[in-house]
Amino acid sequence: MFACRSVISNTRGLFNRFSNRIYKSRMGNFTSSPSGSFSNTASASFVQEVVSRNCIVIFSKTTCSSCRLAKNVFNEIGTPYKVIELDQHEGGKQLQATLGEMTGAKTVPRVFVNGTCIGGGSETKELHQRGKLLPLVEQCAPCCEGSGMDNSSGAQPASYNL
Repeated sequence: MFACRSVISNTRGLFNRFSNRIYKSRMGNFTSSPSGSFSNTASASFVQEVVSRNCIVIFSKTTCSSCRLAKNVFNEIGTPYKVIELDQHEGGKQLQATLGEMTGAKTVPRVFVNGTCIGGGSETKELHQRGKLLPLVEQCAPCCEGSGMDNSSGAQPASYNL
């Protein structure tokens, strides 16, 4: 919780430095391992790619109440988001471990807004209650405009498993 809170106050560059450090420390193949799970490098690359292409990303599990809390906050404000359900993803365990290394917290959800980890469900709700979440969403980078932010039909989560 504390680690993600400190990331909130930093710029987008902090996420990029974390991602680049993990990427550089695990140079290797970008394919799945023989066991079907992601390699460390592939996981870091996947997380970085998804987060950089989407304004709001929630790394979640389908049965997690804190994950539902985070999703409900974005539904309440009418903002589309990308969901990666780790318990339905082939490399979900490795992705969760990678997220733990990147953010300092291994729990789900891990919520990213505009490339920055804002924490989990409680932190997302708290930011919303304090009136600080919507301004973060409104600052979304132009790269994210084609990935759900221009959906005028309401908050439909863009959810898929890669």
